[in-house]
Amino acid sequence: MVEGRGSAMAATVLLCLLLLHFELAQAATYTVGGTGGWAFNVVGWTRGKRFKAGDTLVFNYNPSIHNVVAVNRAGYTSCTTPKGAKVYKTGKDQIKLVKGQNFFICNYVGHCQAGMKIAAVAA
Repeated sequence: MVEGRGSAMAATVLLCLLLLHFELAQAATYTVGGTGGWAFNVVGWTRGKRFKAGDTLVFNYNPSIHNVVAVNRAGYTSCTTPKGAKVYKTGKDQIKLVKGQNFFICNYVGHCQAGMKIAAVAA
């Protein structure tokens, strides 16, 4: 009887690991802005792409003149940084998408208004 429970437990653990591996294998990595990186007029970069929760966006940029800020819809629309927003500033930021709407801006003066912002919807 004890032996049967051990086998069932091992099978359950193996199944969980396989499912986790399958989920990770399905996640994709996207470089925002392509070869041009996170730059002005990148606002249309998401057009035609189908993102999934767990996909990773890579933001490549010069950290002395840009940043990436995860904002809500209001922050995206108005190009403002809401209180408590996460600010990334390494120049090689990797951000995992959550299910639903994901909004990112550069909050350096005038950059968001010049199209340095994206909205990505993840299924």
